[in-house]
Amino acid sequence: MEIKAGTVVGLTYELKVSKEEDDIESAPFSVEVRDEEDPFQFLFGQSGLPEKFEELLQGKKLKEEFSFTLTTAEAYGEADEELLVTLPVEQFSKERGFSPSMLEEGNFLPLVDENGYSMQAKVLKNLGEELLLDFNHPLVGFDLHFEGKVIEVRKATKKEIEQGHLEEENRN
Repeated sequence: MEIKAGTVVGLTYELKVSKEEDDIESAPFSVEVRDEEDPFQFLFGQSGLPEKFEELLQGKKLKEEFSFTLTTAEAYGEADEELLVTLPVEQFSKERGFSPSMLEEGNFLPLVDENGYSMQAKVLKNLGEELLLDFNHPLVGFDLHFEGKVIEVRKATKKEIEQGHLEEENRN
């Protein structure tokens, strides 16, 4: 069976990222490894990853290896200045589940938007009364280098297709 609409896919891979600054390409460095103990499984078309990622996997078969790069434009694009936001520190109180150490620069804060969707923001700067937060995707501005292997391809169940995600009992 090959990867196509209506299939569940399981992958192992290493994700490396690189960035071009001042016409100098940085050497790719590893940011994520998914192995057979913790594969990346998804309903094809619903991975949550950039569209080009799934495009490049389409047609691959079980045990087939892959290696490809998504450019910054094909991945998460460039940083959007409008996603840099200052919010009052008091919104991140102990009563709301935040500790002072969570508010340190460089940390990612687990947040929920007004519709109940999980999201995260990186603390760029603690300005005392306010926090400067970055709501851009953590991999914005990077080229993504994937190298891996297809370890599962199966027909999705009717329920998985209706729900748009894998059923818990079908996850490894």
